[in-house]
Amino acid sequence: MAERWRALRQRYPRGSIALVLIIALLVVANGWVISRWWRYASETSRLRSNMSDVEKTRVDVEMADQQNRLRVMMELLRRQARGEQDLHLAVVVDSGLMRLQRSGAVLRSMPIRIGPERAIGSGPSAVRIVAPRGERTVDRVISARQQWAVPAWVYRDRGLPAPNDTVVRGGLGPVGVILSDGTVIYATPDAGPLADSSYVMPGSVRADRADLRAIAPNLSPGMKVYFY
Repeated sequence: MAERWRALRQRYPRGSIALVLIIALLVVANGWVISRWWRYASETSRLRSNMSDVEKTRVDVEMADQQNRLRVMMELLRRQARGEQDLHLAVVVDSGLMRLQRSGAVLRSMPIRIGPERAIGSGPSAVRIVAPRGERTVDRVISARQQWAVPAWVYRDRGLPAPNDTVVRGGLGPVGVILSDGTVIYATPDAGPLADSSYVMPGSVRADRADLRAIAPNLSPGMKVYFY
């Protein structure tokens, strides 16, 4: 084994160095994940050790009840979306899919990325962003020629200084969909803080440009969007 590694290193010196660095990074990353898990497990055990048996039982029941309620609610939304007779969007959050549907028929299925849940900032000004769930409606659809006011917390999340004027023309790409609660469905734009293919705005939906262009004529204010 040592002789093979020596021959590989002599034949591909740069590749060998890169391989060693990748392995080292993976080891460090695994160590960080394990340490975080251990800290979480220790903190959970500490908190539970200070509870009475009655309190432990109540907490377990409440957690199970919340999970069951969420599971039932998501199933009801899925069925409601499947039975919806009007044209609508159905976003399957965990599967990373968005479908244009009508009366149970899928007219177009599109891969998407859901922005991560994140707490941005600290103290009273902190912003908690979560993945969208439930029913929304389309508020407006904007094109690349129209302007969009970028939320100030997006700049903080990206580590960028917020300009005095956060309005960006075409900030949501060629087609942007703004929902009733402010959630956005967008494609990677050419300008603004979202113009980065490696970044997805937390709590939002990013789709491919071609998909959004294709369904844009079917989108209108008041159209239902189901997240489940």
